[in-house]
Amino acid sequence: MSDFALSEHPHRRYNPLTGEWLLVSPHRAKRPWQGQFEKRQEEELPEYDHECYLCPGNLRAGGVKNPDYNDTFVFVNDFSSLKPEVPDGRYKDDEIFNAESEKGLCKVICFSPKHNLTLPEMSTVTIKKVIDVWQNEYIEIGNLDFVNYVQIFENKGSVMGCSNPHPHGQIWAQRSIPVEPSKECIHQKKYYDRNKKSLLSVYLEKEMYKKERVIIENDNFVTVAPFWGIWPYETLIISKRHFQSIRQMSEEEKISFAEILQQLTIIYDNLFEVSFPYSAGIHQSPTDGQDHPEWHFHMHFYPPLLRSATVKKFMVGYEMLGNPQRDITAEISAKQLRELPKVHYKKR
Repeated sequence: MSDFALSEHPHRRYNPLTGEWLLVSPHRAKRPWQGQFEKRQEEELPEYDHECYLCPGNLRAGGVKNPDYNDTFVFVNDFSSLKPEVPDGRYKDDEIFNAESEKGLCKVICFSPKHNLTLPEMSTVTIKKVIDVWQNEYIEIGNLDFVNYVQIFENKGSVMGCSNPHPHGQIWAQRSIPVEPSKECIHQKKYYDRNKKSLLSVYLEKEMYKKERVIIENDNFVTVAPFWGIWPYETLIISKRHFQSIRQMSEEEKISFAEILQQLTIIYDNLFEVSFPYSAGIHQSPTDGQDHPEWHFHMHFYPPLLRSATVKKFMVGYEMLGNPQRDITAEISAKQLRELPKVHYKKR
């Protein structure tokens, strides 16, 4: 029997951030593909849409009118999933039926007044203004006595549940620490307590030495296809400096962060020459008033596209009942993304 190779044989990969496993089947990527590589026809959006509830000067639900904003615009979500005025309480019937009240706050952040832009088509100066808002909101919301975690994220594209193409993201903040960051809390702390270094600091050192999964690097951040990534073109942006949250990000780092966000999203769009959908979000330390030296600032990108603008990966069957699985390895996807043009396809 031949020697085991990550690029050839079925294997499991461990995610040290969550303690979970992924099944990788690289041999399946070689099977004949019966579909077609097609480019989706994109709708040309106007710079201003009088029917868009996020455009400047337009009415939102309940008759609230947006200001004529010129840069970013933040407001409390008109259909918030979390609310601050929730009475404390819980329901428990034996150990099987268990529920408790959850206080929180949801906000919407419009990245730009222009309806037809997305992050890869925005300037780094404009993206940096979005990062300024993320920083300010993390600090302001995190200081609320009923908020222990602030989740900053963006859903891009209708396939990811985004009902409005106007460039925007969201913040959900709440009393409890959500499941995914909670898992990262546990495993980062275990690693830090053992090694007195952050897990992602050591991981990043090894990735930068190997280079095979590094996609983009600048003075302050690195984008990698994580070794344990689930989605075909999943990426992770990690800060070179070990800091816990966006609160601690310097002006220089915010500029670098804007640059790498723009570069990564341009590469994504260039992959299938389409406005590339994804869910992306920042993972950082809780705002519970405790020191969290184990936390290392990072941002996840989870894109669903697989082989073309219209072929998507879904979590079905074995993945819902067993554990996640992928065919295209992190090494292959990193190579594909790394070799793409760095100029947006609409400008070429």
